[in-house]
Amino acid sequence: MNSYQYIAKDKAGQTINGIVQANSEIEAAEALHKKDLVVVSIDAAKAVAGKSKSTDKKIKLEDLVVFSRQLATMIDAGIPLVNALGILAEQIENEGLRGIVGEVKQDIEAGMSFCDALAKHPAVFSELFVNMTKAGEASGMLNEILDRLASFMEKQAALNRKIVSSLVYPAVVVSMAILITAVLLLKVVPTFKGIFDSLGGALPLPTQVLIFLSDLLRKYFLYTLIFIGVMIYLFKRYINTKKGRYQFDRVCLKLPVFGPLLRKLAVAKFSRTFSTLVKSGVSVLSALEIVSKTSGNKVVEESVINCSKSVRNGELISKPLAKSGVFPPMVTRMISVGEQTGQLEKMLSKIADFYDDQVDAATSALTSMIEPMVIAFLGVVIGGIVISLFLPIFKISQLMSR
Repeated sequence: MNSYQYIAKDKAGQTINGIVQANSEIEAAEALHKKDLVVVSIDAAKAVAGKSKSTDKKIKLEDLVVFSRQLATMIDAGIPLVNALGILAEQIENEGLRGIVGEVKQDIEAGMSFCDALAKHPAVFSELFVNMTKAGEASGMLNEILDRLASFMEKQAALNRKIVSSLVYPAVVVSMAILITAVLLLKVVPTFKGIFDSLGGALPLPTQVLIFLSDLLRKYFLYTLIFIGVMIYLFKRYINTKKGRYQFDRVCLKLPVFGPLLRKLAVAKFSRTFSTLVKSGVSVLSALEIVSKTSGNKVVEESVINCSKSVRNGELISKPLAKSGVFPPMVTRMISVGEQTGQLEKMLSKIADFYDDQVDAATSALTSMIEPMVIAFLGVVIGGIVISLFLPIFKISQLMSR
């Protein structure tokens, strides 16, 4: 749908400005006539709506949680939306969000709806956020919807923190291992090589291999860095393509250790988002479309899109999800029960809670499993280098003792 800015007069003869969503100007005019408005002019507002006075900066999820919670509280207390936004625009600490909230307030004062004003800032307010506020405006439950959004984002932020915290320690240790190994090969091994050359004699095979790797790295160090950089660049370009991203996400889901965790994370995110949208009054088809775009995994996205097509043709949600093979049987069966009993939102919420706990448990298990693996890796690499360096010295000591 497109946005059309209109000027019309009501029965009392007062002039009204606003934005209407329609597929064409004719449909927009018909929608206004149904509201007993006399259309004065209609102009396409798509280009206007798509522009923002300020450049949208990356806003933290925590800032959006606080914004949603405070706005919900003020609306619930009876403060008009424009006044509430004005208050928030003055007290929000994040400079980028403060400017955006100020623009949203100005757009509403100009006659734009709240959800349309938010839609002008897609880098800050996701499609999920916009559609839920749209449902809240239509139902007159904007304060409840905003509070629900805040709770949803808090759970998402907590889930993200668990994943990041479980990967920080291994990433730091592996990085330090790579750095130490590089220093040993580039600085320490050449020093020992000079000592070995002055002593003469045949070196043990592990020492020869270590010296060969050191010479190779020192000689082609710059080329190695360039090669690694080019490979990373090509890999990023490939996964940014539709086919490349799909293949990458598919491989990730099949990884022996991380695959099950990523699958549980995807199911938890799907269930929580879908549940929140359905509970907020968003239609099932619209909810599926939004969920597919916010899944973060192309394999899951394709499965949900195919599900949306099947539902449009009259099928139940559970059947196409079961055929996809992405969602576990327990999930599809619980969704099926929810559809049959009319408690889909409740079932989805239970699935989300269950898989949140599963992700938490899997993350803890992964962290406890990675730690000994990283320590073993460090012992093999660093210990192997040290032993290879001292093997010739042990050999010389044995010869001298004879």
